[in-house]
Amino acid sequence: MTERSQPRVRRIAINTGGGDAPGLNAVIRAATLSALNEGWEVLGIRRGYMGLLEGEVDGEAGVFPLTAQAVRGITHLGGTILGTTTRGNPFGLEVRQPDGTWGTVDRSGEIIQKFREQEIDALIAIGGDGSLNIAHALYQKGLPVIGVPKTIDNDLSATDVTFGFQTAVEVATDAIGRLHSTAEAHQRVMIVQLMGRHTGWIALESGLAGGADVILIPEIPYDVNRIAEKVRERDAQRRRFSIIVVAEGAVSVEGESYADATGRYRGVADQLGDQIAAATGKETRTLVLGHIQRGGEPIAYDRNLALRFGAAAVRCIREGSLGTMVALQGNRIRAVPLGDAVHDIKRVAPDSELVMTARQLGVSFGD
Repeated sequence: MTERSQPRVRRIAINTGGGDAPGLNAVIRAATLSALNEGWEVLGIRRGYMGLLEGEVDGEAGVFPLTAQAVRGITHLGGTILGTTTRGNPFGLEVRQPDGTWGTVDRSGEIIQKFREQEIDALIAIGGDGSLNIAHALYQKGLPVIGVPKTIDNDLSATDVTFGFQTAVEVATDAIGRLHSTAEAHQRVMIVQLMGRHTGWIALESGLAGGADVILIPEIPYDVNRIAEKVRERDAQRRRFSIIVVAEGAVSVEGESYADATGRYRGVADQLGDQIAAATGKETRTLVLGHIQRGGEPIAYDRNLALRFGAAAVRCIREGSLGTMVALQGNRIRAVPLGDAVHDIKRVAPDSELVMTARQLGVSFGD
């Protein structure tokens, strides 16, 4: 992207939005220390943009200085010292109407004004597709923004990998591995539900590494009858247990998914368990791994990737490359236009090498 000239940078801000991911604190630390070494002041905004809009969050200042002391010893910590929210879109914040009902209001103009009042020269926005879409929209309204990709789902197409993904895969793989002994001891079918509303990257990589017999992902619709065939086939081979890994957003060939009225995915493992038990007569148990996939300490890979992203974001500000997102492409960090970065979701290709490898090893995708 062509570099833009800009006034001398004196003060930047950092925020985190959307769901948390292992490695957020490493980004914050790297960006803060890199900016301080440039001679800039660094501010942290609590809970996305809410700290800026409300002035105070949970009794603490909504915007506060990020000093070297404030980010000391946080690289290995999960979560985010800035806090986060999935309900902080300034273009459509929920508000209670005079009649008691809920509506939305656009407060994005206030964001721009408050940045100007506080003389903030640039924002490093750390988030997934939703948060980065917000950042891109704010950039289009005049806010100088650099995006840092964050999602354990690994579904941003402009970057090869997002930090937090490998940690989620490690957690899920460990859980799947631990189920083998109990499943075999009781000759049960064990169904593990993992995160992945729109893509199956976590389910695919952890299922393959964990030795799953069936992997169900949103990109490949499944037929319960084919899954039951796989379970019966294993029984005939005297392997009287089966491990099924399913992404929460997996859909059947009939188009059935398990999103509720709020858009959250619930119950796919339980529903599938009932169907498999009815089709095979096998005792079936389910495990929803849930938010444990995004909690706890990031593994070394994610820490280092997050540190690289944070330092690269500061370089982008220094060079005037605004309205971009830092991305890992090959073995280098590059700046890509935010609009391109959030344009497409990176999905698992049904004919990808990972899928082909799993099929060659006898894994069923229920198709």
